[in-house]
Amino acid sequence: MVRQDAPYAKRFTGRMVRQDAPYGVERRIGRVPHYVRWRDPGAAYFFTVVTHERRPFLTSELARAALRTAWRETGARYPFVLEAVCLLPDHLHCIWRMPEDDDDYSTRWRFLKQRFTTLYLQGGGAEGAVSESRKKRQERGVWQRRFWEHRLRDDKDYARHFDYVHFNPVKHELTGRPEDWPWSTFQRYAARGWYEVGWGIDAVPASLRDFNAKRCE
Repeated sequence: MVRQDAPYAKRFTGRMVRQDAPYGVERRIGRVPHYVRWRDPGAAYFFTVVTHERRPFLTSELARAALRTAWRETGARYPFVLEAVCLLPDHLHCIWRMPEDDDDYSTRWRFLKQRFTTLYLQGGGAEGAVSESRKKRQERGVWQRRFWEHRLRDDKDYARHFDYVHFNPVKHELTGRPEDWPWSTFQRYAARGWYEVGWGIDAVPASLRDFNAKRCE
């Protein structure tokens, strides 16, 4: 058995995956990989969501207004707690905590992205190229088709991703200080004393120095 606290381990039996493989592992049937998302009601998750073709429009006034509305409507229909967020021009990072009896974050993201797309395009926003594959799926050229999620396993894992969210504008050289980036929750938590003065300025925070951000870009 693979430990339940090793969500990204691979477990195969020949070419057919064992059917008791936990969520969060890559399954392979024949030669086709299938990623099965690891679900856990009441858990906290880190997400990365990227625009189609990495188009840098998310921090525009129109996109921010559409996102606020989509976020509010999603939460009203499918409750969750937004614990941290950072909006960048071509992607966003956030941490959600799911309700104790619910693990369906995929439905929430689907609704949020669809609602945003409608509002953004109605407001005059432009979309990217729409391939034949997207046309067949009735998808617009606004968001990347999928998103990246990571179930936060413990306090240390949570803290590192929480810091990663707030350090991201500095990492991408969009600002020299996390506190100067207007589209994140950093200032909220700094006001509560969660961050010391000067955190994230001129140096990578200690919590992130050996952090593998490969899947968090």
